[in-house]
Amino acid sequence: MPKAFTSKQFQLSLLDLMGRKDHWAWPQFVGPSISKPQLKIHYQQEYAVYVRDFPVFLARIHGKNPPLGVRRMLAENIFEEDTGQLSLGRSHPDLFLQMMEGLGFPQKDFIDITLLPATQRYRRWLDRMSNHPDWVVGAAVMTIFVEGSVHDREELGRLSRAKTAKQISAKIHNHPLVKFHGVSPKALDLIRAHQLVEGGHRHDAYAMVVNRAKTRAQQDMILTTLQQALTLWQRYRDGVARACQLRQQ
Repeated sequence: MPKAFTSKQFQLSLLDLMGRKDHWAWPQFVGPSISKPQLKIHYQQEYAVYVRDFPVFLARIHGKNPPLGVRRMLAENIFEEDTGQLSLGRSHPDLFLQMMEGLGFPQKDFIDITLLPATQRYRRWLDRMSNHPDWVVGAAVMTIFVEGSVHDREELGRLSRAKTAKQISAKIHNHPLVKFHGVSPKALDLIRAHQLVEGGHRHDAYAMVVNRAKTRAQQDMILTTLQQALTLWQRYRDGVARACQLRQQ
């Protein structure tokens, strides 16, 4: 069996993989030419595949009884996602629906959503991974991959601290929904909540996984699993792009 990666080597491998969490259609989704009907397809799939049930995914991992420090981090994340009591007092799925109402989409449009085939495959896989026998594999999928982005390397390079009110305001006023679709900044409390509590989440996620995956076999399993996540996520995004009739430029 090969020697285990050092913590630094393993984290860099994770960041290299997250650096590929990108999709050709994203610039169109956040650009000025995307239509509201196209955005509706995109947001309905996002809500059903992970936004609505993300705290449930985390709760399954918490139920695997990881070490106390990990349970605390997961519990705080679940508490915020399901109640918003660490930020604005409303659950993140509720804040997402508030943002959708600001865009002109009523909450009833997000009750019975038909998943696209690739969305369905990705969602089924997320359900399996949240119940993975090894909690650290499930935690890597949910807290590193699903919650993370192509900007993780940049995020980890920053100090773990909350954004200022000025920084949050600038983020919201420059959001594509505000800039291109006339959504009131008041409807973007989801973005506010993320900015208020996410300062340490990326650091916590990587620390939780990197510090607990001690063997090379476990590290390799996590990297292989996150590569599967990336492949399924890209196919899911391909399916959404096709449903929106977007073309690769």
